[in-house]
Amino acid sequence: MLNKKQVAFCLDVFEEMFPDAECELNHRNAFDLLIAVVLSAQCTDALVNKVTKNLFQKYRTPEDYLAVPLEELQEDIRSIGLYRNKSKNIRKLCQTLIDKFDGEVPNTKKELESLAGVGRKTANVVASVAFDEPAIAVDTHVERVSKRLGICRWKDSVLEVEKTLMRKIPEERWSESHHRMIFFGRYHCKSQRPNCEQCKLLALCREGKKRMRKVSG
Repeated sequence: MLNKKQVAFCLDVFEEMFPDAECELNHRNAFDLLIAVVLSAQCTDALVNKVTKNLFQKYRTPEDYLAVPLEELQEDIRSIGLYRNKSKNIRKLCQTLIDKFDGEVPNTKKELESLAGVGRKTANVVASVAFDEPAIAVDTHVERVSKRLGICRWKDSVLEVEKTLMRKIPEERWSESHHRMIFFGRYHCKSQRPNCEQCKLLALCREGKKRMRKVSG
């Protein structure tokens, strides 16, 4: 397991590689972001952005999503995985926004998690990106990078990964590190073909060293 000093070195490398990393989901406001993150579950940001280009022109408020039949909303997001469940959750969360939050997206993680289709990861993303609240959202990239590098244990749950990262990363670096780890995992330390040969973190990376031994052997 990497110690705090080693983790700090990793963060510096992430910053050097991806200084401008930020949320890649297109959105105009907190409400758009909330919808986009709900849609992004088990789906790429690129596909979500393709769908929301038209979706966000048609639907601008919670009321807009409730003004059409469920089937119409399903058809509008049909190309996205789990579109039936996501359509139902979007309508439920829109109703809750109207009933409990005056149609506005709440800015606390606890309130965000009370919305249909919004888990801890989604709440962290919205709180961080829309409201500048320090947060680390553990998606598939963050989890993979954390475990490959040895920041966390292979057996750790997503929640345990989040807690470990929060403990080992200074709070003022949580949000920026979250985005940079996503970029590192998405564009460099890929699931199938990680770029170990040209990685500045190879000397620290237990998984990278293991892979390189297999290649050289």
